[in-house]
Amino acid sequence: MRHLPFAFILVMAGLGPGLVSAGMPAVPASSSPPSAAVASALPDFTAIVERNAPAVVHVEAHYGGADPAGTESAAARRQLEILQQLFGLQGVPVPRDPPQTALGSGFILSSDGYILTNNHVVKGAGSVSVRLQDHRRLAAKVVGSDQTYDIALLKVEAGKPLPAVDIGDSRRLKAGQWVLAIGSPFGFDYTVTQGIVSAVGRHLGRGDQPWVSFIQTDVPINRGNSGGPLFNLQGQVVGINSQIYSNTGGYQGVSFSIPIDVAMHAVDQLKRQGYVSRGVLGVLVQPVDEGIARGLGMPDANGALVRSVAPDSGAARGGVRPGDVIRAYNGETIMDGSDLPPLVGTSAVGRRVQLTVWRDRKAITLPVEVGAMPRDRQAGAWMMGDGLDRLGLLVQDTDPATSASGSPAGAVIRQVGPGPAERQGLQTGDTIIQLNQRAVTSARDFEARVAALKPGATVLLLVRREGQTQFVAITLPAAESPRR
Repeated sequence: MRHLPFAFILVMAGLGPGLVSAGMPAVPASSSPPSAAVASALPDFTAIVERNAPAVVHVEAHYGGADPAGTESAAARRQLEILQQLFGLQGVPVPRDPPQTALGSGFILSSDGYILTNNHVVKGAGSVSVRLQDHRRLAAKVVGSDQTYDIALLKVEAGKPLPAVDIGDSRRLKAGQWVLAIGSPFGFDYTVTQGIVSAVGRHLGRGDQPWVSFIQTDVPINRGNSGGPLFNLQGQVVGINSQIYSNTGGYQGVSFSIPIDVAMHAVDQLKRQGYVSRGVLGVLVQPVDEGIARGLGMPDANGALVRSVAPDSGAARGGVRPGDVIRAYNGETIMDGSDLPPLVGTSAVGRRVQLTVWRDRKAITLPVEVGAMPRDRQAGAWMMGDGLDRLGLLVQDTDPATSASGSPAGAVIRQVGPGPAERQGLQTGDTIIQLNQRAVTSARDFEARVAALKPGATVLLLVRREGQTQFVAITLPAAESPRR
């Protein structure tokens, strides 16, 4: 079975069996059965499962070899023709990659056959099929997908109305609430697992996914559960099971689901235009720590500190400046820098929003128009404007102690996302000390100079790594193609 990028791997160091049990109080054994009151307080998921299982599907993505219909590809037919012409042979078998199948889950959104699953379940597949609870197998068309949200919208033609799930409101979820999942872990169809919401608004710290605040649960999720629904006690879908943290590749108590509100935001656009647009302010932000909060006279360390503002962006036109701290976005409190991108990303392009900003030791309100993230730009590396995401770099100032010791100033690479810099081998921790043979004095200096470069330009960087310096030439992407 083809293994797709499903699990994050987190190696836990220093936690042995002795540490797990140390300090836990002894619980006396009892032969008494639990009281009827306690038993009746536990939820019964039977009705939810019976009502919703028919709307859950088993997803199969087919790769390589012959397609499910058994027809040969044009390349395979051409290869056979060449062999016959060269050697005069008939019936020569055409070498093919062995067919592979990736398994996942999904659920029916509407009776006319729209199905939601994860992008990573079907990405790159030659064909996709789904199996319903009544054992029917239907060919599925990928209407559209979005890698950033990890969403794929499928469509099947069933010939009659299909059972569909009810969509809930993931914004109302709270830690401690019961939830359950239905899916196909390891290919075992219609497996039901349950647990509670462990946390909401969880950011995983991945540069390619800053736009999603995940639902964290302790619901057992394994390979094959990807794309399946997460239900609340009202039988409504509140999330899409997507990822796990594990040191084995299997479930170890921590699972993550995409909020259904984010998913449906993507679904509406995939139906309408075939792709997902995301809002953008045009700022690069970082977290606020206690030292920064004290220096700015803030009452606490909540907010997103603006490091740079892209020229001619909504933020620039709205008066946002570097050094401002965004404390609230349209009335929603920003606790950390990572809270801002998901709120901005799901905002409609052209919408005017109110930013509560801390400046000059007081809070002010700024109206800002939300712009559009270009479709060919990576959403990673916390980039919310046009400048640095063309290189795929996130940089920060060098350590003042290092600069004071006589080492050249510059900009330290904090994160490398997909893009030209990654292709040229730049790494996290590298220090950029020159750009086009001019010294880089700070992260802000580097950001401004990259933002001013023309599309298609080649930039020469002098990079220091482990005490050694090397010149690296990086070519920016050419001008964007016209879009429909």
